[in-house]
Amino acid sequence: MILTLTPNPSIDRTVSLAGELVRGAVQRVDSVTSQGGGKGVNISRASVSAGHPTMAVLPAAKDDPFVIELLAAGIDCRPVRPAGDVRVNITITEPDGTTTKLNSPGATVEQVHLDAMSDALLARAGSADWAVLAGSLPPGAPAEFYADVVRRLRGTVAKVAVDTSEAPLRALVEALPGAAPHLMKPNGEELASFTGGDADVLEADPHKAAAAARTLVDRGVEAVLATLGGNGAVLVTAEGAWHATPPPTTVVSTVGAGDSSLFGYVLGDIRGLTPPQRLALAVAYGSAAAALPGTTIPEPSHLRPELVTVTALGGTA
Repeated sequence: MILTLTPNPSIDRTVSLAGELVRGAVQRVDSVTSQGGGKGVNISRASVSAGHPTMAVLPAAKDDPFVIELLAAGIDCRPVRPAGDVRVNITITEPDGTTTKLNSPGATVEQVHLDAMSDALLARAGSADWAVLAGSLPPGAPAEFYADVVRRLRGTVAKVAVDTSEAPLRALVEALPGAAPHLMKPNGEELASFTGGDADVLEADPHKAAAAARTLVDRGVEAVLATLGGNGAVLVTAEGAWHATPPPTTVVSTVGAGDSSLFGYVLGDIRGLTPPQRLALAVAYGSAAAALPGTTIPEPSHLRPELVTVTALGGTA
């Protein structure tokens, strides 16, 4: 089972434009879609589509339409006491795939809300293959929240993955190796935020991205999956480093692509795939998500892992 925690879930509303976004103008909209989301929720959606058991822990009222929608989608949703209403995030997509996101902060939490989330997660970690902590933290949560939860999860049988950014990511890095998860999934910008490198350079150069990711492995993280946008992804472990290039993809929306990549890696690990095979599945999932509208999570039929090229990288130690 894949257990997910989404501390700051969202109703994801995607507005697809007929033309290029122009500030200050009145523009025609092709379509508007809305669904319950958040990084952990997206990973649980992918797990349901792949026919793999999942459970999503998140703050929301049991009778919230957000929760009802997830249950209707087949997601075993375990809501805990919320601090307020689920936030609404707006994504604007242009015909060429350019994506603009407007994310609201969410309700301000207190310690009682954080305890409810972490306790619910820990109570179920004993039956999970992986526990995935994903997304931003709500206002009021200390930046160290993820690091503290990882420390507690390391005492369970579940492997731990973390996908976050900004202050929570910096706090997790600062807490290494004591709070080292089994997997971290930064993108180029997030790698640059704690290595001091240039995000554009890291995304363009897999060797430099792998060298930056290696700093996390050297501090106790078992595997780092660094997503590089159109340049695919790199995977770094103690045993080696690999770069995967995606199949030809017409990008429709990048929302959820990173979440899908993370799920692909975790699923590959559960299936006993080798590191290069896990990386190929991760990139296949990410590129499939980018080819779909809004926050649509790919199904196995959308994948083309046989078109992903994986190359071993040297000189990253």
